[in-house]
Amino acid sequence: MQAAALNLRPLLLHKKSHCLQLKNILFLTLKVFSATGGIEKVCRIAGKAMYENALRLNKRLMLMSMHDKLEDSFDNPYFPSEIFRGCGARKIQFVVKAVQEGMGADVVILSHINLLLVGWLIKKISPATKVILFCHGIEVWQQLPFLKRRMLQCIDEFECVSKYTAEKIISVQGISPAKCKLLNNCLDPFLPLPKNVDLKTTPYKQYGFKNGDTILFTLTRLASTERYKGYDKVLEALSAINRPHVKYLVAGSYDEAEKKFLDDKVISLGLQNQVITAGFVSEADLAAYFMMSDIYVMPSSKEGFGIVFIEAMFYGLPVIAGNADGSVDALLNGALGQLVDPRSAVEIKHALEKILENTKQFKPDEARLMQNFGYDAYKMRINDMLLRVSA
Repeated sequence: MQAAALNLRPLLLHKKSHCLQLKNILFLTLKVFSATGGIEKVCRIAGKAMYENALRLNKRLMLMSMHDKLEDSFDNPYFPSEIFRGCGARKIQFVVKAVQEGMGADVVILSHINLLLVGWLIKKISPATKVILFCHGIEVWQQLPFLKRRMLQCIDEFECVSKYTAEKIISVQGISPAKCKLLNNCLDPFLPLPKNVDLKTTPYKQYGFKNGDTILFTLTRLASTERYKGYDKVLEALSAINRPHVKYLVAGSYDEAEKKFLDDKVISLGLQNQVITAGFVSEADLAAYFMMSDIYVMPSSKEGFGIVFIEAMFYGLPVIAGNADGSVDALLNGALGQLVDPRSAVEIKHALEKILENTKQFKPDEARLMQNFGYDAYKMRINDMLLRVSA
């Protein structure tokens, strides 16, 4: 793909004069609507914030997706489909169109480091264009290959989802601290309000829960490559607590190998009557799962930020997270929840016991949550970003 794109330089230069005034801001993504992961959610919300700020600043915005089709954007509530272009996984076509549009933009925003080549091409052809890279977490924590590290020099500003990610970018990739800005994730403005969730529709009885049960909840993909989410340590803590009325609901898609690992660990700890694996939960049903739970626990050690933490707090759940990654930002250094050593089942046990003794005392501060992670606060940070790079 790289060689083919580089050979298109004459064509792109020919097109440049025709697209100089077409777009002021170009937001490039891998997927926005055709997947439901955390990065896709960030792209949808960022797209909404950029669109609203672009209107206010009298700028023109285009969003382009490598893998989505145009029809994937129809009837979405985040931004008009008229400003969206989907290339339907036609990668070369995406690169060509993105570079053409990027040459006529004041600002190009890359939603993922896998789009770095496109940003580098745009910068080579149009040095005045400002290029921004969103850094979500683990994808930028390990040292990149030499050529990619060289390409990183074309980036004018790195939007880091957490302080931990910013520190990694600086120390591992050798990026100047002056280029690294903090842009925490935020709550989706279209999350159902707690008061609007029909509690009668929660799958409480489906899983055999009874009055008096306390439900711990973790939402994550179960895979051996993502065991850093800490659910195995939660099982050890649950066994040590030895309170049969405390149930542990683990939701999320899984591979068979990891499901077997989890099942074997549950059996070895004698927790068959306390642990339920729910499998995939749709976004539409997620609010009901939060509302029927009592504590959200996910002591991860490799979390870029953890949107799920702030969503759990939005629904009033006390939260336990790891103290070794971007989770610290999501919990405001412990002001909104309990931070523990993710390697220590003992610390997780103590945190659970504290909350179990007085759950209401550990409910998150709603006003502080919204002040820091509400959509309005995020929109203002996007506005500040656009003003900085457009100056």
